[in-house]
Amino acid sequence: MMSKKITNVPVLIVGGGLAGLSAALFLSRHSVPYVLIERHQKTNIHPRARGLNFRTMELYRELGLDKAIEEIGAQLAKGKGWYTAHTLREAEFDPEKMDIPKILPESVKSYFATLKEISPASSVRATQNLVEPILLEAARERGGDLRFHTELTAFEQNEDHVRATVLNRTTGVEETIVADYMIAADGAKSPVRQMLNIKMTEMNSHGHIMNIYFEADLEHFVKGREFSACNITRTGAAGVLLAINNRDRWCYHVSYDFKGGETAAHFSEERCREVIQKAIDLPDLQVKILSVLPWEAAEKVAEQFQQDRVFLIGDAVHLMPPTGGYGANTGVQDAHNLAWKLAAAVHKAASPELLKTYEAERRPVAQMTVSEAGRVADTGVFSAMKKQTEKRTSPFDDLIVSVGYHYESKAILKQDTAPSSLDHFELKGRLGTRAPHIWGEYQGRECSTLDLLGLGFVLFVGEKAEGWEDAAKYVSGQFGVKINTYSVGQNGDFIDKDHGWQNAYQAKEKSIVLVRPDGFVCWRCEEHIEQPTLTLKEVFAQLLG
Repeated sequence: MMSKKITNVPVLIVGGGLAGLSAALFLSRHSVPYVLIERHQKTNIHPRARGLNFRTMELYRELGLDKAIEEIGAQLAKGKGWYTAHTLREAEFDPEKMDIPKILPESVKSYFATLKEISPASSVRATQNLVEPILLEAARERGGDLRFHTELTAFEQNEDHVRATVLNRTTGVEETIVADYMIAADGAKSPVRQMLNIKMTEMNSHGHIMNIYFEADLEHFVKGREFSACNITRTGAAGVLLAINNRDRWCYHVSYDFKGGETAAHFSEERCREVIQKAIDLPDLQVKILSVLPWEAAEKVAEQFQQDRVFLIGDAVHLMPPTGGYGANTGVQDAHNLAWKLAAAVHKAASPELLKTYEAERRPVAQMTVSEAGRVADTGVFSAMKKQTEKRTSPFDDLIVSVGYHYESKAILKQDTAPSSLDHFELKGRLGTRAPHIWGEYQGRECSTLDLLGLGFVLFVGEKAEGWEDAAKYVSGQFGVKINTYSVGQNGDFIDKDHGWQNAYQAKEKSIVLVRPDGFVCWRCEEHIEQPTLTLKEVFAQLLG
């Protein structure tokens, strides 16, 4: 009998959706080899998520993929507003008749002004089925080992490694993959989570929905009045119509009786077509059903994000209603937080204690994000379906959920004590927060401080702080980590023309700000240090465990 082929690799990624592919790209950026397996033959055909927030786009900017993603989102970007009508034919696409209660114009203006100030990136309305192929192509071009139509059938772990059995569903051949660590990005029903017996804490449910993805030529009907969503109230066909490209691709969300035993099998192509034609109500409309996807608009968070050498990200550990568009974005940000820590462990630069900070940091963020998505669901499209009319949350809540939270863990030194909340939004270089964005000049070109982050640690140094570049070189060699040092000021490496260093970072000419590879401030000092090398050595000894 032939023995199974054995592949040894630092990281095995289970799941090739948005979170898994992002994890692959972030690991690649940190020079960590991996194998990614995905049970399906190709990336998602269903649109699923329809938008990436500005924080996620900052991360894709880091990977050099932001422009490609912006391109594919051009068509969906035209659609504005959420409306309610008896049928689509009867809808009045007038901004004054938007379904969701309008926020004060000044508040909205202030929101967008703040967004422009805090980030070099912008949110993009692009569907998941178009984003994933871009990520997959980039991962392959960058040397990744990605195996689609390959399924995890079993695994076990000990103190040294994870040993997984995988099945090539095309050839029927089994293989063993031995990895230092495993990332489970295998979705809401996560087989890995179930194998580990990790429970999900259910906070709330907004009902069970059938998402019908279909093709219908409505371009001439909606041209010049493109929309994002329309809540249809017609009896027997009530649901929410979501624009995918405002031409011929659409999704229709209808509630179904899960408790009464209804499943996707009850939604035949004929039934789906009848419901859609009744909801749109345009004569002779040809409707082609592309796929049908059942899902629950639930609020759930896993009790654990890590079990020994296995880490879970994305929908495998948190589920939330789609309102607010937080779900997919939170998964990508999980991957970004985890990747540099795994890289430090794989490269023997950190102890297992650093890896424990993944759950310590990301689980509280997931809990806050899930709760906010639930609040938006109760005041947005789901409230329209439920005939609720509470006031919608502030637009600044979106900024806080996207990037305004802060981490508390052993990977952040000298803890701040204020918990993440939706009380106010502020990015001022506080410990545990995403480093502020300011524009400046670096090597003769316009550059954001965020463009300097991502590859190793970054030490931002005030112009009058001395000895830190030599200290960083020494500590880098001692600990086996990359530390890039930039003096900031009118005559610094990073030329700060508008005094953003003092304002955005609340910094002085002698200030030192240390930023982790994931862009979060982990240590800072405002005073003159007599022995920079000794101080920095102590800092990294604590950070890396």
